[in-house]
Amino acid sequence: MFAAATKSFVKQVGDGGRLVPVPSLSEADKYQPLSLVVKKKRCFLFPRCKFTSTPFTLKDILLGDREISAGISSYQLLNYEDESDVSLYGRRGNHIVNDVGINVAGSDSVAVRASFGVVTKHEVEVSTLLKEITTRKINFDHSLIRQSRSSRKAVLCVVMESIRTTRQCSLSVHAGIRGESMRFHFMDEQNPKGRDKAIVFPAHTTIAFSVFELFIYLDGAFDLCVTSVSKGGFEREEAATFAFFYRLRNILFERNRRVMDVISRSQLYLDDLFSDYYDKPLSMTDISLKEGTHIRVNLLNHNIPKGPCILCGMGNLKRETVYGCFQCSVDGQKYVRLHAVPCFDVWHKRMK
Repeated sequence: MFAAATKSFVKQVGDGGRLVPVPSLSEADKYQPLSLVVKKKRCFLFPRCKFTSTPFTLKDILLGDREISAGISSYQLLNYEDESDVSLYGRRGNHIVNDVGINVAGSDSVAVRASFGVVTKHEVEVSTLLKEITTRKINFDHSLIRQSRSSRKAVLCVVMESIRTTRQCSLSVHAGIRGESMRFHFMDEQNPKGRDKAIVFPAHTTIAFSVFELFIYLDGAFDLCVTSVSKGGFEREEAATFAFFYRLRNILFERNRRVMDVISRSQLYLDDLFSDYYDKPLSMTDISLKEGTHIRVNLLNHNIPKGPCILCGMGNLKRETVYGCFQCSVDGQKYVRLHAVPCFDVWHKRMK
């Protein structure tokens, strides 16, 4: 009866599908802001998820004793009075009959009246909470965390807003024939046939709530899933390993791209030098043949092994040579390896 009334309230108020009706009057006090609930995913035949209350709040599963400083704001939402006539042949009508247990003999419909009066909305300051959780960690030794982590279908959620009544409220159900005037009685003694039922519940009773899912990482950090696109749960070790290698692959790919870019630019520079050398006459480029210039020597004759050319042997291809120049020195080395043609002349032309 209470569940049917809260479902009707959520259906009429809406809130974009984020609002969840409280399933039981006995658990209504457990759906307060910053309380924890467990969201269980059902099979594809039941698209709606099931929410189960817990006796814990967000602070209980965090490391440290520091209180959560995020405030809770409240304001009046609306004045809710609802009267509806539900067919006994529908799913909702059958649910109400089974829940309330009224006598439906000779009836084809159930009249339901819910008088909630003025209801208020209480919600957590999201921006303040998001700033605070950046420095907090989840306690993996907490019993709720251990049990939720072992189930792949369970997702921990934080109640971010609740809708409560402000006065004593009543719910009434009357079984009858469609078209009759609806009668409501608050005491069963006035209706011996059991065709009417009524309950009265106190003020400040939560009738609906909304949640943010928690996504918990392996290191204890966690995020609030503030949009319907992001999903909560626990980071799995295999997913973390995949993410690590994926990031490593991207890093190596970017590093290789930069190296190849440098090599390409170096190769273009060498190509420009060599083309400039070959495009000019020998008398203008062959500096080693001029008087007083540096002399090509075979380094093997001086017990110096073959090695990469300083001009064209430092790229991706290690071009080696036995020739060089003793009149030049680089990095403390008293000689320079240079190909006889054209690196020797190109090097000295650039140095000059």
